[in-house]
Amino acid sequence: MARDAGRRARLDQPRDVRPGVSLPRYDPETFGRLSERVARFLGTWRFIGYMTLFIAAWLLWNVFAPSGLQFDPKRLNFTLLTLLLSLQASYAAPLILLAQNRQADRDRVQYEQDRALSERAVADTEYLAREVAAIRVALGEVATRDYIRGELQRLLEEIGPRAAAAAAADEEPAGTG
Repeated sequence: MARDAGRRARLDQPRDVRPGVSLPRYDPETFGRLSERVARFLGTWRFIGYMTLFIAAWLLWNVFAPSGLQFDPKRLNFTLLTLLLSLQASYAAPLILLAQNRQADRDRVQYEQDRALSERAVADTEYLAREVAAIRVALGEVATRDYIRGELQRLLEEIGPRAAAAAAADEEPAGTG
C-alpha cells in the first residue's frame, strides 16, 4: 500500500510529458564557463582584428576574384556575408547576456559577503568602543601619572617656603659636624 502511494502522481512535481524520450542533459556550470570564455574573447581587440581580417578577405575575394569563383557576389549585396554576421550576432548576444548574468550572480554573492563582513566589523567596533569606555571609567577611579605629578607639584608649591627653611636647617648640622 505504501509503494502504491509513492507511485501516484504528485501535485508538486511536473509530469513527464514524454516518458520514453530523454532530452539531452548538460552541465550548466560547464556551459556557463564556456559562454564566459567566448564572451570574454568577443570583447577583445584580437577578436576585432580577426573579424576585420575575415571580412576584408571576404570582400576582396568576392570583389576581385573571377565571376566563377565568387561565392557571395557584389551584385547580390554580399547576402551570405550579411547572413553570417547576423548568425554570429545572434549567438554572441545570448552568450554575452549569460556571462553578464553569471557575473551579476557572483557580484551579488560578493556583495552579501562584504555586507556580512561589514556588519561583523561594525559589531566588533561597537564592542571595542564599549570596552574602551569601560576601561576609561575604571581608570577614572585610579590615580594616573599626570594626576600624581600635578598633586606633587601643588604640594611643592604649597610647602615651598617651609621646605626651603627645613632644607637649610638640615644642611647646617651636616656642614658643621
